[in-house]
Amino acid sequence: MQVIARVENEFKKKFALPRQAGLTEGLLSTIVFEKEFRVKEALRGLEGYSHIWLIWGFHDNKKEGWSPTVRPPRLGGNKRMGVFATRSPYRPNPIGLSCVELKEIRETKDRGWVLIVSGADMMDGTPVYDIKPYLPFADSIPDARAGFAGEHEKDGLQVECPEEMLRQFSPQEQMTLLSLLSQDPRPHYQQDENRVYGFPFAGREVRFRVAGNVLFVCEVTQG
Repeated sequence: MQVIARVENEFKKKFALPRQAGLTEGLLSTIVFEKEFRVKEALRGLEGYSHIWLIWGFHDNKKEGWSPTVRPPRLGGNKRMGVFATRSPYRPNPIGLSCVELKEIRETKDRGWVLIVSGADMMDGTPVYDIKPYLPFADSIPDARAGFAGEHEKDGLQVECPEEMLRQFSPQEQMTLLSLLSQDPRPHYQQDENRVYGFPFAGREVRFRVAGNVLFVCEVTQG
């Protein structure tokens, strides 16, 4: 397969990435096509769709090979399930599938036509192998069962962030940041309530700790 495009966004590292597409709607990413695929005609008709599927690769995996069982974050990282019953990045073929909202098709001077999408769960530089339109009459199955993942669908943290720290971000950034934090960005095998974690966001470093079901933002500094 050829790489047709790459993702550009603020997530230079995997830490704090949304665990699934669509969970953080305010998070914008740009899909930048490789030179060979910067063809306007290839996008003809795409403007009529509100959502698209991105088929992409887990390019930053450090672990080689695969295992028939993995430890899903939704189960706290302590219970093993079959790799084909999870969305773990460590797979026989490291391929991801995400449904994102298509916000805009934009023409640029130096990179041709790009796609602006929201809700992506991919880090900066992620290779995209294909783009397909989302079809609600075929792709949506309202009564589908969600297995063990559905049992933890509403899991989340209460976020406590001092107002003076929150004011360092725009209203859109505030919404996105609070959504990211509520999803518990920690590795699920780390439960030390005294440990302070940090990640870059919107040009700043956000540091936090978690006690019980509450996430406390400790510090926001210039990145």
